[in-house]
Amino acid sequence: MSPDSLPPAAPASGTVHWVGTGLSTGRSGLALLAGRVRRPVLWDRTAERAADRLAALGLTGLAEVRGLAPGALAAEVGPGDVVVSMLPAAEHPALLALAAERGAHFACTSYTSPELASAAEAGAGRGLVVLTEAGLDPGIDHLLAHVLVERAREAVGDRADSVAFTSYCGGLPAVPNDFRYRFSWAPYGVLSALRSPATFIEEGEARTAPEPWLATRALTLAGEEFEVYPNRDSLPFVPQYGFPGGWRVAGFVRGTLRNAGWRTAWSEVFATVRTGDEARLRSLAKELADRYPTTDADRDRVVLSVALTVADADGTVRWSGSELLDLTGDETESAMARCVSLPLAHGVSRIVDGALPGGLNRAAESPAEAARWLTALAAHGVRAVTGPGGGPGDVPGGAPTDGSPSAGSSLGGPSAAGPSTADESRPPRTERGAPPEGEVSHGE
Repeated sequence: MSPDSLPPAAPASGTVHWVGTGLSTGRSGLALLAGRVRRPVLWDRTAERAADRLAALGLTGLAEVRGLAPGALAAEVGPGDVVVSMLPAAEHPALLALAAERGAHFACTSYTSPELASAAEAGAGRGLVVLTEAGLDPGIDHLLAHVLVERAREAVGDRADSVAFTSYCGGLPAVPNDFRYRFSWAPYGVLSALRSPATFIEEGEARTAPEPWLATRALTLAGEEFEVYPNRDSLPFVPQYGFPGGWRVAGFVRGTLRNAGWRTAWSEVFATVRTGDEARLRSLAKELADRYPTTDADRDRVVLSVALTVADADGTVRWSGSELLDLTGDETESAMARCVSLPLAHGVSRIVDGALPGGLNRAAESPAEAARWLTALAAHGVRAVTGPGGGPGDVPGGAPTDGSPSAGSSLGGPSAAGPSTADESRPPRTERGAPPEGEVSHGE
């Protein structure tokens, strides 16, 4: 069902129940929400913990606080309220079911699971809005993809011989350490995510990397070197981003971005993942959490690059564009918290304003809506820089999983061959991990 065919949303009450106060619940997002809705309510395990979180964010008094005692949330949610889940993704279906039972809307930052999609379809006829993928990644990456596709479509039309798309995102330490990463939440999810194959399009064909890190390659952004690799299944996002049917997709990958040197630094992790030994993986996760924590003195950085190139069959580039978001946290708020909570808060305000239709909504479902979101985010300091190109020097989609050099493509320059699978010690040519609540960074 397309957004245009969905019924209008049921009237919103102006009460928003923000459930969860983890590290992605940021000062900017909660402040924005408090200024937009009639009655924000922050829920934690106890009301005292919720109050402490508000105080830590410098937002005391801007929201009511509640404790998640058994039955407490169910007793307070009413028709037209919005239930925001900042709990782990496994908790979303139960919160959505509660919201639907009470005639309330629902929002989260996570990917759209089959359970969420089914519940959204069931509630569409009642005008209940289900908003998903409304954080950083998924979220802001969707917004940038929609505006790039729209600009390219306006320039070249609905037919193109060769189209290449990349979207890479990562949460990084602002000052790289020897491990090229710091953990601000339990590392197990980050490590175990490496066991999931990645599917993408390269040279016009769908390919799968059973061990995604073997598809790592170099990426230069604004003169700085990074490492990127494909993550999850990229294929469903081709239609989600509105690629015209007449565009031949030569390359399409959504993946993770890390500081240069990441693959070499994580060789111990890859070796443990390969063993399939769950106990060893959990033990390593605990050890890494102790060795590489994020302290109060550390600053994080978010880097998101989305690029699109359209070319003729002979390789002549007809249109190329890119968007780069690069944000470093400060003493008041982490970059990740800002980039996750701000789009979510804006999306919730769109629900309260009656601007989103009943049923399933992602951030955002059209170029016009995406442009509105980006304008709102820019007003709060989350702004991408527009530029030409910006993708790797070869067809996006990762290096061949057998370690052999890529054949390259008319869409770019010489191919960057991935490291050999037989020699993990070789320097990388140039991941995403697991959040405390919702999705962050293509499955982090």
